[in-house]
Amino acid sequence: MPGVIRTRVGYAGGISDNPTYHNIGDHTETIQIEYDPDQISYRELLEIFWDNHNPATQPRSRQYMNILFYHNTDQKEEFEELKLEYESESGREVKTELKEYEEFYLAEDYHQKYYLQSNSRFKNHYRDIYDLSDFIDSTVVARVNGYLGRYGTAEQLLEEINKLGLNEQTESYLKERYNIE
Repeated sequence: MPGVIRTRVGYAGGISDNPTYHNIGDHTETIQIEYDPDQISYRELLEIFWDNHNPATQPRSRQYMNILFYHNTDQKEEFEELKLEYESESGREVKTELKEYEEFYLAEDYHQKYYLQSNSRFKNHYRDIYDLSDFIDSTVVARVNGYLGRYGTAEQLLEEINKLGLNEQTESYLKERYNIE
């Protein structure tokens, strides 16, 4: 999404120290998003979150529950407003939890930038450019990961393709995925 600077996956919401995928304890898998509020509002991010999960479903487990971690009162109020709108429009109770942000634990390296790491030509291209921490924190890597996951439009890709540090092979591949000639 335009305005999203970087994303990282990890664990949050529990009290156990240093969770991992195989020892998650009482945490939930989550995503951390850094964004530019001049380009995308918190409300717009919330609406995307709302549209990409079913807020009325009961979670299978703590690990995969629907939860949003807020950082301040304004974010909490925005969530509560959307929750009331959803319940009023759908007639269904929202099961998505809301919890104050306390700490985020970065997930293992192999969980980061899933779509990009699943494609060796992109993974190798960017791992040649970035060390691991820069790879995880890179805005460019986050954007390309999103495009590989089919999040974004052909128009958005064309607008920024020259800023993504792609080589001829990776640029051609992305253009093909979006039917760009």
